[in-house]
Amino acid sequence: MRSLVIAVAQPRIEAYDVAVNATRHAAAVRAAAARVVVFPEMSLTGYELDAPELAPDDPRLAPLVEACAATDTVVLAGAPVDGPYIGMLAIDATGARVAYRKQHPHTSEERFLPGPSPEVLEVDGWRLGLAICRDTGVAEQVAQTAALGINAYVAGVLDEPAGDVVVAERAKRVGAEFGVWTAIASFAGPTGGGYTESAGRSGIWTPDGRVAARAGRTPGEIARATMVAESLAQV
Repeated sequence: MRSLVIAVAQPRIEAYDVAVNATRHAAAVRAAAARVVVFPEMSLTGYELDAPELAPDDPRLAPLVEACAATDTVVLAGAPVDGPYIGMLAIDATGARVAYRKQHPHTSEERFLPGPSPEVLEVDGWRLGLAICRDTGVAEQVAQTAALGINAYVAGVLDEPAGDVVVAERAKRVGAEFGVWTAIASFAGPTGGGYTESAGRSGIWTPDGRVAARAGRTPGEIARATMVAESLAQV
């Protein structure tokens, strides 16, 4: 049996302030004690649709890189990236890179291009299929990601408070259809785009749909679980 400790975090985010947000992400990484920590959609800038694109080598990410180095953690965090795309950065002790670009932006996200392809991030033999928000409700995106041979489906999202029910339904559906773990980091607190409050309730679900860990609605909460697989996908 192989295991991977994963956490989903929902820190309070300051609009546009990458430096402050990276520091809060770093604190969450140190508190999570996990191999992988997932953050919500556009977590490094807030859901500010006019936020400048964030380069992976931006020096403001240094505290987060340092926290990853100190804890041997891989982080998945969100920001606008070159394209422009709504991106997911993979950050570890060596720095940051764009790991995934949202394939299915909302109509309100017309500034952003659709991402080119599904993506997988491999950590300790675990193949993590990546998604951002609306992607999780697009059957084609989920199926194409699963077809890459994944052990878990991992997403950063933003929803209105009532949307936490939809997030859970989607997580259970993905697990039931493809036999994988699901980890979804959901924005908590206010942010841009008209969100005076958001859902929170980040969670981790087993392949059979059980809740392995779930946060509440308060910014700053973290949910953590150990994912276990009898065999890991080989490609």
